[in-house]
Amino acid sequence: MPSFTSNFKRRLRLPRLFFRKPPEIESIHGGPPLEYVRPIPQLPWRGIIVAVVLIVVGAASAWEIYCRSIGYGPTLNDNEDLWTSARRRVKPDSIVIIGDSRALFDLDLDEIQKVLGKRPVQLAMGGSCAYPVLADLANDENFHGTIICSVVPRLFVAPPGSPPMERAEKAVRRSHTQTPAQRVSQYLAIPLEEHVAFLKQEELTLDDLLKRLPIPNRPYALVSPRLPRYFRTLDRERRARMIEECARPGKLQSTIQQIWLPLFTPPPPPSYIPKKEFAKQMGHAINQRFHDVAAAVQKLRARGGKIVFVRLPNSGGLKVLEDRETPRAAVWDRVIKDTAAPGIYYEDFPDLAGFNCPEWSHLSADDSVEFSKRLIPHLRAALEM
Repeated sequence: MPSFTSNFKRRLRLPRLFFRKPPEIESIHGGPPLEYVRPIPQLPWRGIIVAVVLIVVGAASAWEIYCRSIGYGPTLNDNEDLWTSARRRVKPDSIVIIGDSRALFDLDLDEIQKVLGKRPVQLAMGGSCAYPVLADLANDENFHGTIICSVVPRLFVAPPGSPPMERAEKAVRRSHTQTPAQRVSQYLAIPLEEHVAFLKQEELTLDDLLKRLPIPNRPYALVSPRLPRYFRTLDRERRARMIEECARPGKLQSTIQQIWLPLFTPPPPPSYIPKKEFAKQMGHAINQRFHDVAAAVQKLRARGGKIVFVRLPNSGGLKVLEDRETPRAAVWDRVIKDTAAPGIYYEDFPDLAGFNCPEWSHLSADDSVEFSKRLIPHLRAALEM
């Protein structure tokens, strides 16, 4: 059995294995494991580097040309980090826009600033529920400003765990947990996204391209409705503008019109829950949403804040579907009643009711400016500004 002294000496010799100079047999290529020199092969490295750079640039250029040829253009990605940068600009007395994509498209920040004297902060998100952002602002003890909240009934009462709720919750969560690395990454990404069309992370990644494969519905496996492809640009203030190709009658416009219908159609109830029980659970979730919204509005008002709810235009087959599935009395009237907040329903005002949404859900870039001009007097009256 080895003595304590021999073990101690063996341990003293261990560092020498790492710092000693190996003999020649251990330093040649392919030698024993203690080899410490790896010779660089004699290859034309300069030419290889040039060839690799040319291949990468050529492939990226070809992909960029192809993406532009099918209608894509440079625009910022509307992700959690861009939303967080906007949330960071909210001051205690700011005017803040929250809600869904109609608020992104239809409300012009320049026009609102001209009349109300402050530049609004755009916190609305496409396909999202307004409540998580409303609750975040209501819980911010420093905020006592004004909220303009867009209401699309199907999204406004989306239940917990649904995509509209998760999208808004992720953005709010990122605003509280964003790391320095994520912040720097967003700062570096913005100049690239403003000039390169294929950096569309929600549409042109491999994962999203695979989702476009025409897979039919199967028993117990329903395929989610497709989201609309690129039809708007987004700037650093998160102001969305419809591209001209979508504003004009044509294939893109008609394609997006038909995408809205399945997106706004509620999915069938799950087969493993009795229909009555499912309807009861959904009714409870919707009632809880109205209660939570009213509580958030009350908390905001207690600090001197203001809020106005706005129903923005829709058209065509989508309007017919929304009016049938989510009638005004079911959601809009309930929100206004429970919160005792002012509301502006576009159909109630002749100067707002005459606008047409080219793809049934959003105003064109030009119409959004005119609509905002006409909306502002109603906002001032509702907010007593």
